Amino acid sequence: MRSLLRSQAVRAMAGRLSWGLGDQAVSSITNFIVGLYVARSLGTTAFGMFSLAWVTYGVVLNLSRGLTTDPLMVRFSGVSTDSWRAATARATGTALTAGVVSGAISVVVGLLVGEDIGGAFVALGIVIPALLLQDAWRFSFFAAGHGKKAFVNDVVWGLALVPALFVAHRWFDTVVAFILAWGLSGAVAAGYGCLQSGVRPAPRGTLEWLNRHRDLGTRYLIENVSNSGSSQLRMYGLGAIAGLASVGAVRGAELLLGPFFALLMGLSLATVAEGARVLQRAPHRLRHFCAVLGAGQAAAALLWGFALLLVPHDAGRFVLGDVWDPASELILPVTIGIAAAGFNTGAAAGLRALGAAKRSLRAQLINSAGYVGFGLIGAFLAGAPGSAWGVALAITSGSAVWWLQLHAALKAHFISEKDGGAETHPPKVSST
Repeated sequence: MRSLLRSQAVRAMAGRLSWGLGDQAVSSITNFIVGLYVARSLGTTAFGMFSLAWVTYGVVLNLSRGLTTDPLMVRFSGVSTDSWRAATARATGTALTAGVVSGAISVVVGLLVGEDIGGAFVALGIVIPALLLQDAWRFSFFAAGHGKKAFVNDVVWGLALVPALFVAHRWFDTVVAFILAWGLSGAVAAGYGCLQSGVRPAPRGTLEWLNRHRDLGTRYLIENVSNSGSSQLRMYGLGAIAGLASVGAVRGAELLLGPFFALLMGLSLATVAEGARVLQRAPHRLRHFCAVLGAGQAAAALLWGFALLLVPHDAGRFVLGDVWDPASELILPVTIGIAAAGFNTGAAAGLRALGAAKRSLRAQLINSAGYVGFGLIGAFLAGAPGSAWGVALAITSGSAVWWLQLHAALKAHFISEKDGGAETHPPKVSST
């Protein structure tokens, strides 16, 4: 009987993870198509401008997740429907508030900067509230175990993106037009998320949500922003040191790893919730769960990266246009770095499931400092290739920090279970 229940639990977990992969596959395909259009239509320098706006969006997105959906995933995975609905209303309302504030800042900065790059930041500011809301719906659905709804939501975004990109390419063909096409089609999916969930975002509950979950939200905010912020600082620094073309080359190489990013991000949608379930049902299996997760992602990244090294030159130029030549030189270091990052996400998922926000924050800050430092030192020494190899070295060496922190957190958790105390904050069901 125990074996039967265990096999059923494994199948249920596999099903939820599969929806995570499917959902992120759709999301990554839409992002990949946007990147392809910009790279092929506007060239390396314009693609560099687009990339600066893109990494800025990544910082704001991770800020929003740290305050909203990360606490939601830890504390409201597998709870009652009423509890989930109340929490989701406040979490999505908080994401919308974060989008309005950050969007206003982006518009002001864009107007001050001016020219083409300023226009890109104005366009980003206009669409970012809807983008953050759409992302919040995805994580909310996975917290409820409804990965299929997240998948459908991203399919809606992809369908809306097709005519939007056609209009942007046919009549405008500018960075601003592509950003607006990408963002406004995301707004369609954000609106559809309200219909899917039957929940209306509650921006008025923002302060209540932030106060109630500040123990996790504050640390996850710093952790997430240090992660995406380090990428932004590295890109800005690379652009200042080696030029916008180098930024476009690095972004092009990362774009080629798009299918693996689909795997990495798709699993991350569900792994924290699954880790929380493993911790509740069989705490001694959490380490094994994290190790299998990390090793599988690292292996997938290496396989895909090595396959890219075999792509014929003409085929590469057909896909990325002029961006292919500089980007193809960076495939190996970017692959190594992303494989190491995939391995580290196994430990990160375990730390999130344990609610060990202090330890995950410590690991992330150390890794972010290495990412920026080595990335910029490499840029000074050898431009885009030097930066790519510096980042690969930083992420690979940082793996030890992540897994040592997970080991310490698990040890503390089991000790606290015996003693009846709690050094960490394990996942718990709470109401709003």
